[in-house]
Amino acid sequence: MTEHISEHTAAPDEPESATVTYLHPQTTQWQWTADEGDDEDEAPAPTVADRTVVLETARVILDKPTAPAGPVPAGPVEKTVDLDAFDDAPLIPAWMKSPEGWAAWAGVFYRARRRGFRRWVRRQATDKGHVRQFGRGTRRMHEWVVGFEGVRVQSAAHTAHVLTREARAASRHARFTPRILGSKKELAMKAAQAATAAAEQAVALHRKAKKDRNRARNLRAGVVYGPPLAAIGSGYAYGGGLGLAAGLLATFSGGAFAGRKPYEEDADWTSEWRSLGDGDRMTAPMLDSAFRAAKVIGSDETLRVVQMPMLDTRGAWTAVLDLPPGIPAKRAIRATDELAAAFGVEEAQVSIAKKGRSGRVELYVSRDLPFTDKAKPGPLLALEASANFWGPISIGPDVRGLAISISVVERSGLVGGEPGAGKSASGNTILLAAALDPRVILWLADGKGGGDLEPFEHLCQAFEGDADPEAFYEMLLDLIKDMKARYALLKKLGKRKVTEELADKHPELRQLLLWVDELMFYTTDEEYGKKITKALRNLVSRGRAAGIVTFCATQKPGSDVVDTSLRDLLSIRWALRCTTPEASDTILGKGAAASGYSAKTIQAEMRGAGYLWAEGTNPTMVRADYYTDDQVNTLLERATEWRRKAGTLPNGPVPLTDQLRAQGDDDALLLAAVLDIFTAHTTEAGPVEWLPGQLLVDELKTAGHPVTAEKLGALVQRTDEEKAKRPWGEKAARLTGYPLQRVEATATTRFGLTA
Repeated sequence: MTEHISEHTAAPDEPESATVTYLHPQTTQWQWTADEGDDEDEAPAPTVADRTVVLETARVILDKPTAPAGPVPAGPVEKTVDLDAFDDAPLIPAWMKSPEGWAAWAGVFYRARRRGFRRWVRRQATDKGHVRQFGRGTRRMHEWVVGFEGVRVQSAAHTAHVLTREARAASRHARFTPRILGSKKELAMKAAQAATAAAEQAVALHRKAKKDRNRARNLRAGVVYGPPLAAIGSGYAYGGGLGLAAGLLATFSGGAFAGRKPYEEDADWTSEWRSLGDGDRMTAPMLDSAFRAAKVIGSDETLRVVQMPMLDTRGAWTAVLDLPPGIPAKRAIRATDELAAAFGVEEAQVSIAKKGRSGRVELYVSRDLPFTDKAKPGPLLALEASANFWGPISIGPDVRGLAISISVVERSGLVGGEPGAGKSASGNTILLAAALDPRVILWLADGKGGGDLEPFEHLCQAFEGDADPEAFYEMLLDLIKDMKARYALLKKLGKRKVTEELADKHPELRQLLLWVDELMFYTTDEEYGKKITKALRNLVSRGRAAGIVTFCATQKPGSDVVDTSLRDLLSIRWALRCTTPEASDTILGKGAAASGYSAKTIQAEMRGAGYLWAEGTNPTMVRADYYTDDQVNTLLERATEWRRKAGTLPNGPVPLTDQLRAQGDDDALLLAAVLDIFTAHTTEAGPVEWLPGQLLVDELKTAGHPVTAEKLGALVQRTDEEKAKRPWGEKAARLTGYPLQRVEATATTRFGLTA
């Protein structure tokens, strides 16, 4: 603030006076030239100290005594003003009372309010903004409405799902347990009933939990969402648009009040614990953290990434890592379970294998549980020519989707796993490959007696399907004689072992596959068990060079089931799902589970998956190629045709119709035609047991056989009971006819044949 004093010479009749004027600092007048849109602050107003200086100066000037310069003019004297009242009244410049002054103050007020609005808008993006407050309040109220009952419902749903699956498995086991087992059937039925009751109770608890959750949520929703809806609705009903705006404003204010306190920490408080299972990317720091958590490396050690983590076409993460010096790869392989927990996935999703050298590993983490999707058609379906059992045999894909093949030349194998693990389907990969090679001789024994191997029976040179230990022992003795004959021929030829070229020149030396299903049934027989074990050990140990390949399948090949002297000779091991790590070790060998290869880790959903130890130094998890029953029949039809063309189809039972046609007699040909008519009328329910005589005569004439009803009746002699009329057709007309059993009896009795 500056002081400017204007003085002038007073007239003789005029007292000395002073004029006090307020000026803006460094200006000659009060001016405001800033643009209205400028955000700069206004010019500072006069302060109290500045006013004090001006007032004191004014007193000095006004109190100075003055003498009149001349005589006092005549006339009225002006009233003296008491300037002491100036101290108690605010000093308002004269220009402030002008329109320009009021406009200046109005501009200042406008710009201040505009800047305030801008600051309010910018504050909305912060935690203290009203919009953010309303968002937090809405979120908090919604979380309160949702509550924590959902966790209880999810737990009940999971329990119900598990118990329901176990109940289905128990019911299936009880349904397929033969009644001849007696107590086992009864125990299985009781277990199925108990599992079903537990599943029903779990489902009921799940429904009750859902009902309680919905009731609680509805009550809390009424408390939270009822007042805002009532305020908005009533405001619109009574006040129209203005009332609606008031209701919305009240709702907004309430939400902002509920969210006035910001979260003390970041909302995502689990960020430090996120992993691959949460959808994060695999990175080098994540690998170091996971391997440290699994105690594979020390807290101050790090991995050297040889191949950076990357996603493959299946959406799985793969990386090649070098462990710190002195740490072997088997330590990481043994810690597969701990690494899976660190990555936040199932153990079956993690695969670790040694890569080239001891301290280098290849890590593979699949996105989903492997081998749970629908199996693709096996490669044997695409064959247009016969297979080659001397070459590699396709087993199935590994966890990476790569096809795994093995060679069985001069090898033997053992397939094991718990019931329902997929031994039959896995065995089809080897059996079908052998059947589709016309040069391979098949010897099959089904210790289960369930009919899994019956479709292969007509291709077998020897077949035991009745689960008879005595018959199987006799079959082994015949096979040992054949092995001795093979060695005699090799000695005569001056060869040490059978090769593909040698087998092609000498049909007696063709490859022979001995497949034994459910070996446990044979080896545990009191009378023939030890004899069978000894004979099998003889074949496995000596038959390799003679071209004899032996495969055995059983549930648990422990020492009490399969003698270790026989089990250790089986070089190819395939461990399907097992209930314990010890059971897995009986298949893969002692110490395999401790090294990280345990079939116990295979989930129930991974049907047909198992650890295959055939090629390389470590087992590999593989899922066998799956072939449906229709596909198996299709492949066996091809195998039959190819073997017939190659002349290697064994002579099996000849159908009765073929035996009749081979007789060359007219009556035999006529009976064969009658049997063909019975076969043509076979339905899904089974073969027809009776046909009307007129139908047979009509179809025989259509086929070109000169026959009459009397001639047919004379050929097939019937009893009075068999001549009785029976209903036939849609109208159920009663007609006389011929039973199938009588036609077959006539053919076998007259010509001495066997049905």
